[in-house]
Amino acid sequence: MTLNWQQAKQVADEITAGWGQPGAPGGAIALFDSEKMHSISAGGLADLAQGRAFDGDTVVRYASVTKHIFASLVTGAASQHLGLDDQLVQHLPQLTGENGQVTVGRALDMTSGLPDVRETLSLLGLSVYNATSAAALLALLAEMGDLSYPPGSEVSYSNTGYRLVEEALKAKGVLFSELIAGQINRPLGIQFSAPETWFDVVPGLVPGYWQHNQQWLLASAGLHLSASGCITGSVTDLSRWLQHLLREEQTLNRLAAPRQLADGRVTGYGLGIAHSSAGKVKLVGHGGSHAGYKSYFLLDPQQKVGLALVANREDVASFDSALAIMAALQGESLPQRGHSLTPGLYVAEEGSDWLEVNADSINWLGNAENLYHSDVPGEAVSLSSTFPVRLRQQGSTISGEIGLAARQFVPVEADSTTLSAVQGRWHIPAVRSELVINGDKMVMGIGPAAIHATLVPLGKGRLLATAQDGLWQKRFAVQVDGDSLTLVLNRSRMVKYRR
Repeated sequence: MTLNWQQAKQVADEITAGWGQPGAPGGAIALFDSEKMHSISAGGLADLAQGRAFDGDTVVRYASVTKHIFASLVTGAASQHLGLDDQLVQHLPQLTGENGQVTVGRALDMTSGLPDVRETLSLLGLSVYNATSAAALLALLAEMGDLSYPPGSEVSYSNTGYRLVEEALKAKGVLFSELIAGQINRPLGIQFSAPETWFDVVPGLVPGYWQHNQQWLLASAGLHLSASGCITGSVTDLSRWLQHLLREEQTLNRLAAPRQLADGRVTGYGLGIAHSSAGKVKLVGHGGSHAGYKSYFLLDPQQKVGLALVANREDVASFDSALAIMAALQGESLPQRGHSLTPGLYVAEEGSDWLEVNADSINWLGNAENLYHSDVPGEAVSLSSTFPVRLRQQGSTISGEIGLAARQFVPVEADSTTLSAVQGRWHIPAVRSELVINGDKMVMGIGPAAIHATLVPLGKGRLLATAQDGLWQKRFAVQVDGDSLTLVLNRSRMVKYRR
């Protein structure tokens, strides 16, 4: 296959030029093979206060791109300390609930059922801005040990597995930051950092930004930064590490090796590595998203080529951009965006699942995803291996798979009784959390920092709650069953309040 580096650079230049509006943050995109850096395209500003341009050495937060780096160390330099088939409770005896029975492998391959900590905190009324520590979060996970689904029954993205595996290593005196310094930075001559909080001083780190009412604002987050997404560095540092992976095939093969559900079906996610494709070309990579930062990388292990994208602005469509550049590099076409599903709001006939169908995307339990026409007439699919979707319309019903699990949805038939059944105060005594429902309004949290949500009945004891938490809109299901009230997000489905 002939590689068109010039065409790929042109697409990258067009993308980064779009970040170059006056006074706007930006990013950089690097194109490389295993031996050579072919180009770095950059646009926008690294620091709006200083007016400094974004370039290949600008340091940002990689966010979840961190995952494959951590997994490479867990299965490499730290492999003598734990195995992929070990249960978490073997290394973290305080995990006495269902979460302790999850294996290290499932904790890393997105089939664990472990609720995402950040999403769980949202359902407890804690804003993204509330600061938390590693010890406090581990104690919370020990207290709330239920799973969102049986391990191995579906694919659903969660950061918690990486947090817990890091804690398992930490309990043995093995620190992620020290592994990075000794196993990656010194041998490769790069400068990854692994800060534990948003407030740690990192040399060269630029702010992240999000846009509100046409104004760019500084972004921040209080969650303790675990091995699920803590690494910082430049696009040049990231590219040099990825070039190392392309040369040193054993590690990349280990991370990208097929993983299976309990029934033997192969998923599209390895260990910190997501599988995707540009036309006929098979790719591996991963994305990252922190408040005000976006990142992505894609590699073609066969041709030993790849790209890395980093940005300090919230609005970057990182996966779409990366895929478009790789398609240009390899002369491949991308599938047609859209679907033939009927737009509207749907629910499962039983349970708390809801599905919103929009013009060319869906939102399932608060997680939005673009859809594309598949090769099968009438079928809509996603391109994501962490949120795999395959749906089709059958009359008024939508059926298929989400997360490799069978789903069926029917149009919403709202009732007049559910809202009255949820009125009043609800509590989780173990974690001292309370919410209050008055009319169609829900209030979670304390005083002026409380999170406010609006409720819409979905029928059969279910409601759809919509809240705003910083720059993110939160949409979650609320299901009442007598004196029990369950709050459900895609990434956290086990938070239960009592009257």
